[in-house]
Amino acid sequence: MAKPVFKRILLKLSGEALMGDDSYGINRETIERIVGEISEIVNLGVELAVVIGGGNIFRGVAGGAAGMDRATADYMGMLATVMNALALQDALRRSGVSARVQSALNIEQVVEPYIRGKAIRYLEEGKVVIFGAGTGNPFFTTDTAAALRGVEMGVDIVLKATKVDGVYTDDPKTHPDATRYSRLSFDEAIGRNLKVMDSTAFTLCRDQQLPICVFSIFKSGALRRVVMGEDEGTRVHV
Repeated sequence: MAKPVFKRILLKLSGEALMGDDSYGINRETIERIVGEISEIVNLGVELAVVIGGGNIFRGVAGGAAGMDRATADYMGMLATVMNALALQDALRRSGVSARVQSALNIEQVVEPYIRGKAIRYLEEGKVVIFGAGTGNPFFTTDTAAALRGVEMGVDIVLKATKVDGVYTDDPKTHPDATRYSRLSFDEAIGRNLKVMDSTAFTLCRDQQLPICVFSIFKSGALRRVVMGEDEGTRVHV
């Protein structure tokens, strides 16, 4: 029986991935389907860390945040990611998967603080670790948090879950003839100006020689196929 090609991975989930077809918030069917995909790879013995965004919640209050101080708005976004992390933890628990939430902001009455050694131990015990509140600092995206936590956890690859099943030569929605890259080097992605992740996150992964895979979380079985080393999504490597 084939075995996963990665032992430890970090999954970057956007907050929008939890919305489904709703305009904001958390869609129950969508989060349950994502949990099903996660459960499948955990049962394969893969150690999984998750960094989650907050766009599905913060988007709902963004109108009121117009003109707000950037740092304040970013802290609001961090709190939204903690809410999503708790929702994901609860959904995983109900499906029989043990999960822990660690927050880069100190909210000890709600979740435990981020402690690197404890997070690694949880992974080694087979628990899913969900990182909330980004890096804990304003002006940094959850992409950067994913790259940072991926390096700190010593993962084999960062998986960026999106609505598109990889990186294309052009926007596949407006250019039907666009083709998907199966593999790219970091230098090729930079040279072709392909927006794989934000520049800070991308540079960190490149400098630490941490590969990235961009794939669609909405494509059934895609997460498992990536973990098994099949031709799914776009792999960016050194």
